[in-house]
Amino acid sequence: MRSGTVAVIGKANAGKSTLVNVLVGEKIAIVSPKPQTTRDRIMGILTREEYQIAFVDTPGLFKYNNALTELMMRTTETASKEVDAILFVLDGHEGVREEDAELIKKYEALHVPMLVAFTKTDIMPKEKIPEAAKALFEWGVASDVYPVSARKGKNLKKLEEAIVSLLPEGEPLFPEDVVSDRSEKFMVAELMREKILLKYEKEIPHGVAILVNTFEKHENGAYEISLDIVCEKKNHKAILIGKQGSAIKETASFARKDMEKFLGAKVYLTVFVKVREDWRDRTALMKEFGYSEE
Repeated sequence: MRSGTVAVIGKANAGKSTLVNVLVGEKIAIVSPKPQTTRDRIMGILTREEYQIAFVDTPGLFKYNNALTELMMRTTETASKEVDAILFVLDGHEGVREEDAELIKKYEALHVPMLVAFTKTDIMPKEKIPEAAKALFEWGVASDVYPVSARKGKNLKKLEEAIVSLLPEGEPLFPEDVVSDRSEKFMVAELMREKILLKYEKEIPHGVAILVNTFEKHENGAYEISLDIVCEKKNHKAILIGKQGSAIKETASFARKDMEKFLGAKVYLTVFVKVREDWRDRTALMKEFGYSEE
């Protein structure tokens, strides 16, 4: 049997989390069209009869402008050095640049077995795919490139087989019924943050943290959940709440439905919006909200 860890690395919004979710067959990480959606390293575990792949979904590579983003980039760099293989995800729809090749070569220099997944090929002209792969090789990329579409399921089996070939022989790292290393409480907070990313524009979603205060399962199977949505400015709070609370009610309703689907039970959700000025640059608050290198 083969078993090992695979760091999933790439630029922000390259489709890493969507790819991991589809490969694992479960929603492990939240997704949105906005960069910096993934803030933590999240493990998604795929177990077959002959192998187990523990995907480590990492924050998208992004030029940092605050302490939180800097922490996210360190998380990605650390993950790339602690795994058995690297899957570099490149957004095919965005086109290929020489700077992409240089970034890939940076991770190849770690001498960790590596593959490149060329994503979103379902929304790009087919003739551009071989051209892009050729360009990467001409710029010096040595890793094999696999054009895939997570949405259409294209070439995912071939990619999966290629990943397995890079892993060492060994016993499974996790029990076969485990699909993530993250708790239900963590996922509930992430589902709330996902809906905020989808509903609100500009800087507001990126300045939001979710703090779960109550996560209790009652005897009848229903969950009682209360959480704080923490933002950075008073005017952001007003926008999050909306006129007569309409915006936050709608967002919370969407989040609650996804929480119920995820937990398989009724959810009673209470939401509060609070302000903590510039928390993304305040280490103590970042740690309180679950963002630290520990």
